[in-house]
Amino acid sequence: MKRTIFFLMAILLFFRVDAQSHKKLTDNSNKLAVLWTSGNPDVAEKMCFMYTYNAKKQGWFNEVTLIVWGPSAKLLTENKKLQDYVKKMIDAGIKVEACVACANMYGVKDELTAIGIDVKGMGVPLTKYLKEGWKTLTL
Repeated sequence: MKRTIFFLMAILLFFRVDAQSHKKLTDNSNKLAVLWTSGNPDVAEKMCFMYTYNAKKQGWFNEVTLIVWGPSAKLLTENKKLQDYVKKMIDAGIKVEACVACANMYGVKDELTAIGIDVKGMGVPLTKYLKEGWKTLTL
């Protein structure tokens, strides 16, 4: 009887520890994905980039990803000041990704790649960020 109780206690303890360690591994509340879709340079410079950069630089989030999607892809290739800002974000440790479908629609894939942006299919990665509980900001 004592052996059975000990065995059950050990199993319960194992599952409790395993559940707690799993929660720590999947806690993505300190990760931020910024989805930048606007073709407006003021939105980019005065909100999107400023917050994204400081979220990483000031340690507000451990991991920060900027996603370039839609009209923002075209704007970025036409604006040297924004390109320089994106390079500064990459240097600060921000991961910058861009939607390849959008880049191809605008004919800017090579220009985005040259800036240092990871241009790829973004449907699956964005869905993963959302399902994993990343904080998300759409601009």
